[in-house]
Amino acid sequence: QVQLMESGGGSVQAGGPLRLSCVGFGYTDVIYLMGWFRQVPGKEREGVAAIAIVYGGTFYADSVKGRFTISQDKAKNTLYLQMNNLKPEDTAMYYCAAADKAVGGSQLSMAKYNYWGQGTQVTVSS
Repeated sequence: QVQLMESGGGSVQAGGPLRLSCVGFGYTDVIYLMGWFRQVPGKEREGVAAIAIVYGGTFYADSVKGRFTISQDKAKNTLYLQMNNLKPEDTAMYYCAAADKAVGGSQLSMAKYNYWGQGTQVTVSS
């Protein structure tokens, strides 16, 4: 079993930065893929960024390419999402996710992930 805990959310003005963190607890050695998702009320949860744990390959949604960076610190079992040049449309609840079983499809698809954090709110004001 794996538990995930996000932190770092908050309120920021447009154009500003914010860094989210996600710490993994439990049997984290089985995790091969981790990602960040976001959701606003009334809309589906969407994949923002993902990282392959072993070889470090990264994947991004078009809407955040060039502004967001996903990274990991294996020694600390921590996943990060550095968000720069934030826009009001980035406002959402952000979730950390982890996968321990290979499933076909996009790395940013919810179907790939079977562990989820509780979420951290990000609010960007104009």
